This record gives sequence, structure tokens and C-alpha cells, in this order.
Amino acid sequence: MSESIALSRRTILLMPLVAVACRRGPDVLELSGTTMGTSYSITAVDHDRRLDDRMLRASVETALLKVNRHLSNWDGASEVSRFNAAATQQPISASPVFTQVMQAAEDVHLASDGAFDITLGPVIETWGFGAPVNGYARPSSDAILAALQDVGQDQLRITPTAITKSNPQTQVYLSGIGKGFGVDEVARALAQAGVSDFMVEIGGDLFASGRNPDGLPWQIGIETPDPFDRTVQSVAEISGFGVATSGDYRNFFETDGIRYSHILDPRTGRPVTHSTASATVLAETAMMADAWSTAMLALGSAHGRELANQHNIAVLFIDREGHALRQHASARFRALQA
Repeated sequence: MSESIALSRRTILLMPLVAVACRRGPDVLELSGTTMGTSYSITAVDHDRRLDDRMLRASVETALLKVNRHLSNWDGASEVSRFNAAATQQPISASPVFTQVMQAAEDVHLASDGAFDITLGPVIETWGFGAPVNGYARPSSDAILAALQDVGQDQLRITPTAITKSNPQTQVYLSGIGKGFGVDEVARALAQAGVSDFMVEIGGDLFASGRNPDGLPWQIGIETPDPFDRTVQSVAEISGFGVATSGDYRNFFETDGIRYSHILDPRTGRPVTHSTASATVLAETAMMADAWSTAMLALGSAHGRELANQHNIAVLFIDREGHALRQHASARFRALQA
């Protein structure tokens, strides 16, 4: 739910993560396009001026086609769409790609005390945060309870070759983890092509490897969590990490003076009520950064930071405190930025 914008030559702003190339020059290749219902951008530093941009783009497109074929909820013929359409309690054959992502989602679900849940789609739709044409709505308690009947990752059994639904109506939505996996696949394609210094961004999730064109760690600007303010709240230096930010300030509505965020607690089926406005996670893969940023925002800084320290997760929370914003970082985030 983020978009790319051009800023400075050396800073990449996240909205929640917005990625921008550092500078143009003969030693820098820049690729961009659309995928998974959003946009992507790539900056590759070509020290020897030997990279073929057409061959590199072909490698990137091959990686993205693979990801969409398995994980795109926007493609009715994708593996995840076929899985959702299969209303059965029999094991459903699954590819290694699909089971890898599903198992990662399960790992984060369990470690986050259920704050991350890829089956939350019916509740999202009930609140009107799914298809924009339906409009926002504050549903009744009965409607929320009805939607929750088909929600819960505990209704899925994952093996290396198949996934079984205990509730045939359960469906999975991979927007909170799939883009990150796509970033990782593109990063692998670039590494296999011999590129060591690059930045890959898809829909705001990114992975940065090596150094930027100036020979420095990639500079990632974390946006002020304000729908009317695109300024940088904080800057992180990244090399060899995936990064993702989740925020509550782009998709919300107000009714009777109450603000309802699209960040829903899977355990209650209702928008979170804590004061955390955004959560930025650094992880070894963009996939895990993607999933954990969603979980951390659902948890909020108080519980989230405790859990992050327990699991050694690098996360930066930005909380609203009255009219001010305050940052709260986990121990690992502070250590990585020291």
C-alpha cells in the first residue's frame, strides 16, 4: 500500500517504505515496473560497467513471474487463488514456493501470539478495507463474529508438499508477506547475475545489499506517520537486510469522531486501539521483515518491543503521544544502527 517517489540523491524514503534510486550515472542501472498489484524499482551498481540491462531485466521479470504464479491474490490462476477456491478438507498439493511462504507465515503467527494472520480477509472485507468500491463501514458485533468463523491460521495444516484446511471456507491473503518474498526472489536473481551492490523495492518492501553508488550503506528514510506529511522521521543505514514498515495512517476512516485504522487485531476482528502509528522491521529477508512489521504494528510498541527483544527482532516503533511523536526501538534495532 505504498508508492515510489523521487526524493534526494542519497536517501530512500519509506511510505511506509518508499524506495528511490540514489543517483544516475554510467555505473548505475535502474529498473522499474509493475508487479503484484503494485510497483517495483531496482538500483544496481555496476562497478565494471559490464551489466546488460536487458539481460538483467529478463532475470528480474522471470523472478517476478514465478512469484506471481504462486502467490498473487490478484491473479485468479495463481496457486494461492486455486488454493482459496478449493473448498475441501482433503490435502491440497502445494509447491515448494507456496509451502515456504505459508510456513514462514505460520512461524510469525505463532511467535507473535496470533497478531499476524494470513486468513484475516473476511474481517478486512467486513470493515470495508478490502475492495475500495465497497466503501468503509463500521460493522455490527454479529457481523464481526460471523466473519471470524472463517478466520484462523490454526485451521491450516502445512506439510512440505500439501496444505489441509480444517474449515473448507478458509482462504489466505498474502499481501502481508508475499511482496517481501518477491523482493527476496529478485535479490537472488541479481546476486546470481553477479551484482553485489543493489537495492530492490516492491510496494514499499525492500532489500539492500552491499553499498550505494557513493560507497556507503544504503540510507533508508522512515516516514513521519502522518497522512499529510511526507517528511523523514528517522534514517536507518542498511546493508544486507530486508526492511518493511507498516503504518496506520494511509488507510482509515472516522465515524462519530472515532478513528478506525485498517490495522486489525486478528484475535478480536477489530481495529487496534493503541497509540503506535508505524513499525519498521529490519530482518535477514524482506519476507520476514514484511510479516513482522505487520505483526508488530498489530501488537503495538508496549507488547511488540517486549516480544521483539525476546525473539531478537530489530524494530522501530513510532507512537503518537498527544500531538508529538516518539520513537521506541528494540535492542537489536539500536545495536544495528549504533
